[in-house]
Amino acid sequence: MYLQATTMYVWSPCGQTPVVRVDPGRKKAGFYGTLNLHTGEEIVTRSEVFNAQVSAQHLQQVLDAFPDRPILFFWDRAPWHHGEPIRQLLTANPRLEIIEFPVAAPELNPQENVWKQTRRAVSHNHLIPKLPELADAFERHLKSNTFESSFLDRYGYNIVCPLLN
Repeated sequence: MYLQATTMYVWSPCGQTPVVRVDPGRKKAGFYGTLNLHTGEEIVTRSEVFNAQVSAQHLQQVLDAFPDRPILFFWDRAPWHHGEPIRQLLTANPRLEIIEFPVAAPELNPQENVWKQTRRAVSHNHLIPKLPELADAFERHLKSNTFESSFLDRYGYNIVCPLLN
């Protein structure tokens, strides 16, 4: 996320072009997010960098949130989702299994819808003048809302899993 406001639908009086602030800076705030497909709750890690070490820290946060359960984790093929810290974490935590989405298929990833909804609610058309305040608002929205996903229904989980119990 950048301080630069991205625009989308906006109302303004006829004949008056809305003013959108432009920030020439290149500072950014980044987030790792994991959507719990059962509850719609989001686990969030804020970071200025994206690398295997921070990815492993986020995975550990997910493991800590569900200490006694096996976890099937879906994620994209970002380069920072690979590396020695990830391999070590997976070796130490056999209850965590990762499945990667196909290349260039963001429409399959339910987390992409979370980012879209949060950008729409927080960072599109915003008037927040400082990046830390905008990032705080973005993180608050992620943590205080639930996000629906049809992922489990679409792939038969809710039909098959009750039969296995």
